[in-house]
Order: sequence, then structure tokens, then C-alpha cells
Amino acid sequence: MNPLPLATLGRTDLRVPKICLGTMTFGEQVDEPTSHAILERALARGVNFFDTAEMYAVPVRRETSGASERIIGNWFAANPGVRNRVVLATKVAGPARNADWIRGGSANLTPAEIRLACDDSLKRLRTDVIDLYQIHWPNRNVPMFGPLYFDPKLDREFTSIHDQLDALAGLVKAGKVRHIGLSNETPWGVAEFLKQANQHSLPRVATVQNAYTLVNRLVDNGLDELMHREDVSLLAYSPLGFGTLTGKYDTAGLDAAKPQGRLALFEAMRKQRWGRPEVLEAARKYNALAVANGLTPAQMALAFCYTNWRVASTIIGVTTLAQLDECLDAWGTTLSPELLAQIDGVRWQIRDPAQ
Repeated sequence: MNPLPLATLGRTDLRVPKICLGTMTFGEQVDEPTSHAILERALARGVNFFDTAEMYAVPVRRETSGASERIIGNWFAANPGVRNRVVLATKVAGPARNADWIRGGSANLTPAEIRLACDDSLKRLRTDVIDLYQIHWPNRNVPMFGPLYFDPKLDREFTSIHDQLDALAGLVKAGKVRHIGLSNETPWGVAEFLKQANQHSLPRVATVQNAYTLVNRLVDNGLDELMHREDVSLLAYSPLGFGTLTGKYDTAGLDAAKPQGRLALFEAMRKQRWGRPEVLEAARKYNALAVANGLTPAQMALAFCYTNWRVASTIIGVTTLAQLDECLDAWGTTLSPELLAQIDGVRWQIRDPAQ
């Protein structure tokens, strides 16, 4: 594998590799020694950009809340000096989604909660500063994680975007956060954060971390133009569609004892967008297309993100060193114009089933 090229995040000085290691499996599917081995291997192979969140591990449970951050923090403590080699990103959770252990199940995201969450993350991560601090999902009424339509009847009081930005500005001024980002955001949300920052001299959003994968390309429907014109970088998560784009579920289905992927292990996760029958149907079509073109399903799905002009860095999530190596080894895979046209052909048949 050739050295990974670097991308500049937004209008910041943060330079990160085109592949980022996501850590949501740390503390649930992946124990601490294996997590540390994965971190070490990633760093050795040129991936020094790590993403986590206060709510991880996933699937979320009271017992494992914050586990991913603690595991990373313990790794920093056991390896003096390594923190200075890492670009570290984490997230503050939005309003609680059936998780009353996160700030008492707050239905909002207030300035005080943002400050408290940041301090708690710093303690777990055993660091003085977070390089990229992201809001994990909006605190306002917005369709996300599966719902299709915005419903204004569901609107309620929420902390304004200005007040959220003002709280983040305080963290930047205090030296606890270097830059800020969003996650699971809409075009309106990104535009409003940018407008408020410009009007009130508040920190500018550098990144948006949204799903971007063959089975969910909602970014292509307008958010991409906004981010391109406003110099906001896309961090693409779930490039393998929660494992559906590896081929592991094509014949075995979700109920088989093997493979031991998240959709097979955790029944609750099958009820989310990634476990829909139409997602599996679309994934089978994409996976067959990859094989017909001499690629593994994972190679094609990863290359789709790795080579896409919209993507600053692709977030990969793994449970083993072998999976990490497979994802990194896929770097350099190219997709011909003919194959990209065939990929678009599948999308015309089954449009973004995991949105």
C-alpha cells in the first residue's frame, strides 16, 4: 500500500489521511487488547485519524457507554507521546434516543450539556484537547436514522444553533477543542450553522460526518453542492453498509449463526435502516456487480468512497486486524467509468434503501 494522501478538513489546519479509523466496535465486539492492537496497526500503516463518540460502543448500552473513549484513553496513557501523532475526533450525543444514561435522557442539547459532555470525553480520552469535536445528531426535529420525511408537526423547543455554536466557541477559547464538526446533518442544518458562524464570529463547521455508501447516497442529493461551495469536508461513514456490502449476508441472511457481523449478532440493529430487506436486495446486486468485474464486494464499496471527489476521508470500522488490513489494502483500487455507470444503474433500480 502506498502512503495515504492527506486531505485538509474544511478551512482548518487539520491534515488527515484519506482513511479514518472508526472505533464504535471498541468495548462491545472488540475487547481492549485487540482494540489497542488495531490502533497500533492503523498508526503503523499511516492512519493517524481516529474517530469516536461519547455514546460508543454500538449497539448502545448503559454498561458500555463511553467504553470506546476509555479504551483509546488507556492506549494514549500506555504509549507516551503517541497522542501528539494522532488527529482525534469525538462527538457529543444529541437528544437521548432511549438512552437515559446519557445526561439523564435529556430531550435537548443545551450549552451546559455540551460543556459537560466535552469535559467527560476529555477525562475518558486522557487528553487535554480534542482536535475535532462534532455534534453527533441534530437536537431539532429532523428525519434521521431511517424516517423518510420531515414533519413540521413534530417541531418543539430546542437550543438554537446559535447557542450551540456559542457553547462550542467557549470550548475552543478554553483550548479544549481545536475545530468543530457536525454529523447526520441536513443541508439546511449545515447552512444554518455556517450562517450563524459568519454573522456572529463563531467557530466555523469544518466537517460533516454522514453515511455515504452504495446503499445510502443521500449526500449526492444537494448536500454535496453545499459542502463543495462552502469548503466543508465530508467524513463518510459506513462505506460497507454495516457489512452488507462485503457479501457476508448474501446467501446466509441475517439469521445465520455465521458470519458474526453486527446485523447477525444484535437483533435490535436489524430493525434499523441497515437491516431492511431492500438494503439486502440492493447489496446483493452491488456485490454481484463487483465480482463480475474482478473485485471483491468490499473492494468495490470502499473504492467507491475512496475515489469519490465528495469524500475527504472515509471512516472504516473493523473488529479484527485482518479486516483492518483488508480495508487498507483496498486503497488504490480504481473503478472504471463503465463500472461506475453500472453502479448508478443499480441505484436507479433501488434508490438509497438505507437512508
